[in-house]
Amino acid sequence: MPSLIKKIKNAFKPDTKKSSTKKAIAPTSAAVTTAVTAPIATVVASTTAQTPRALSHPENTHVNHTFAALVKSDAQLAALADHHYTKPANAECVDAAKAALEANGFKVHLVNSCGEAFETLKGLIPAGASVNNAHSTTLEEIGFITYLKGETGWSNVHAQILAEKDMAKQAELRRTIGTTVDYYLTSMSAVTEDGKLAHADLSGSKVGGVAFGAANVIVVVGTNKIVKDEDEAWKRTNEFALAAESARARDAYGVPASAIVNYEVIRKANPFNPNRIQVVLVNDTLGF
Repeated sequence: MPSLIKKIKNAFKPDTKKSSTKKAIAPTSAAVTTAVTAPIATVVASTTAQTPRALSHPENTHVNHTFAALVKSDAQLAALADHHYTKPANAECVDAAKAALEANGFKVHLVNSCGEAFETLKGLIPAGASVNNAHSTTLEEIGFITYLKGETGWSNVHAQILAEKDMAKQAELRRTIGTTVDYYLTSMSAVTEDGKLAHADLSGSKVGGVAFGAANVIVVVGTNKIVKDEDEAWKRTNEFALAAESARARDAYGVPASAIVNYEVIRKANPFNPNRIQVVLVNDTLGF
């Protein structure tokens, strides 16, 4: 009997040599799955960790006033369709402008997309703050004007001003509460590689708010607006931005053209309030 039991055990005992050979030559499907998918999962996880999540932003409800749209709708702007001011600056120029802006006392947030610009701007304004904005195609393009029309937790002074239909009273509101908000939002017509900001407007309300009135100013600007120096900043403003703004004014207001009545170059941050002006520099083409 013992010998019979021993024979039965031996019959069911695995052949180690044979089993080992089979595994080496033809692994099971489960083994193949483990061997193949484990490295792939590792690669995918690594790639996901290295690739930033794309950030969305609200819809631009003024798409007919982007530069691309105006070029198609306004014959007077057609000659500027492929101008180099419509293209983002190269990495060397961006780095130079960022470093110079910071050296001149401005706080700079460099981002790579409209979604990042939107989230950065939103995060810079504390709850309960009063907010006003100059007209800005850039702010429209990143969806911030659309966002301001909803519930934000801020006091939307721009909406309060527009609610006043008497033009004389509205102008007085622009002068008083419009320029003295907690946060004034705008763009620029040019940023120089040596760290200066340049912009223009017709009424003076924008220049007034940016120059001194507002407690804080946030400038959102695409790298297509980076130029070499002050001379080129004026050239870009006068020859390119004014032409584009005139096309917008013809469509929006039915006037022949806009005009540069006020022009300002901000060379350095306010020495008494160095954190007052912040720049969200967007590595993309925005506005004009």
